[in-house]
Amino acid sequence: MSVHDHRQRSPRAIRVGILTVSDTRSVEDDESGALIRDLALGAGHTVVEHRVLPDDADAVRSLLLGWAGDGRFEALLVCGGTGISGRDTTFEAISAILDRRLDGFGELFRALSFQQIGSAAMLSRAVGGIVAGRPIFSMPGSPSAVRLAMEKLILPELGHVVSEAGRKT
Repeated sequence: MSVHDHRQRSPRAIRVGILTVSDTRSVEDDESGALIRDLALGAGHTVVEHRVLPDDADAVRSLLLGWAGDGRFEALLVCGGTGISGRDTTFEAISAILDRRLDGFGELFRALSFQQIGSAAMLSRAVGGIVAGRPIFSMPGSPSAVRLAMEKLILPELGHVVSEAGRKT
C-alpha cells in the first residue's frame, strides 16, 4: 500500500494532549501551547487537555505516562525544554519512556530548522516516538519552532502515525 493510501485510510480527527514544559509559563500565557492547540483544532483534531509543567523530568515522565495509558488520548504533543541548558530535561524524560523512536522527526525538524536559523538548529533536541502505542512529538518551545514542527511534520502525518502506532502484528 502506498503512503497516499495509508493517509487516506488513516483517522482524520485525533484526540491530543498538549504539554508545555516551562519554568516561566502558565496555561494563560503559554503562546506556544496555544499555537499547538489552535493548529491542531484548525486541522480538525480534538484537544483533550493542555497543561504546563515546570522542567522537572520526573513530573514530565509521570504525566506523559499517565496520558499514554489513558484512552482519551491518541497522541501527545510536547513543547519546551529541548535545549541544552542544565534545566532542559524534556529530551531525557521522553527518551526514557519511548517504546520506539521516530528518529526521522528530530532529524527532519533540525534540517528544516537549519534552513530558517542556520547552525543554531543543532542545539535542538526535538524527539519523537511511540509510548504505550501513542505517538509523542516533542518540539522546542519557541512559537516559530512549534509552527515549523506542526505544519511541516506533525499535522501532515498525525493520523497516519496514530494508525500505524496502533497496529498489531
